[in-house]
Amino acid sequence: MCLIAWNWQPASASPLLLLANRDEFYHRAAHPLHWWEGGKLLAGQDLQAGGTWLGVSRSGRLAALTNYRRPTPPRADAPSRGELVANFLKSETKAAPFLQALASRADAYNPFNLLVFDGVQLMGLESRHAKVLDMPPGVGAVSNADFQTPWPKVTRLTKGLRACLDQHTSGADHLLALLQDRTPAPDALLPHTGIALPLERALSATFIATPHYGTRASSLVQLHQTHAEFTEHRYDFSGLIGRNQHTFPL
Repeated sequence: MCLIAWNWQPASASPLLLLANRDEFYHRAAHPLHWWEGGKLLAGQDLQAGGTWLGVSRSGRLAALTNYRRPTPPRADAPSRGELVANFLKSETKAAPFLQALASRADAYNPFNLLVFDGVQLMGLESRHAKVLDMPPGVGAVSNADFQTPWPKVTRLTKGLRACLDQHTSGADHLLALLQDRTPAPDALLPHTGIALPLERALSATFIATPHYGTRASSLVQLHQTHAEFTEHRYDFSGLIGRNQHTFPL
């Protein structure tokens, strides 16, 4: 998962709305959104390492992950970051103690940002700093840097999300359309993450489409007081290849 934005409104009828794009190599196999064995965890699944990038539980917990971009290759001996999402969703531990325990061993993994919701609190962990964050109400976002780092696509997506909310055009079609923007950022606004300029430019779009790597899934999750809605659109190098939508009571 490489781009996540949310609107967090605790104590409202719809506490959490989340938008996300998962970017990955096209050859890396994955199962589409589905209920995992046991029927308590709803998520896609990476078939290489077995974890997931975004999911919800039958009880209304949510977790989502982004990698931290750096020029050095990831450590091949590190455990899968995708297991962290599944572990939280399978757990009954509250967000704060779960993240605090994880922070103490976060350096075992390649760098990541983890966003979790336990039904009451929305919190995050920046693994590089072992820093646990309590997310304030309102619109927030994270890509492949620290939470709220104003990369162009983060700024563009949060601006679009706020506009949809202000104009009361927050239906699924309007929201998912925000994730389809293929416009690269101007070179002057690009982050400097140590990768080559042409790649930095290609990765600056909300929706990424290169010959071998791109946006594989666009997701919308809406957690209401009474029920949850999860929509996933899936892509490969040729374009849209499937859609899935699940609604279930909480």
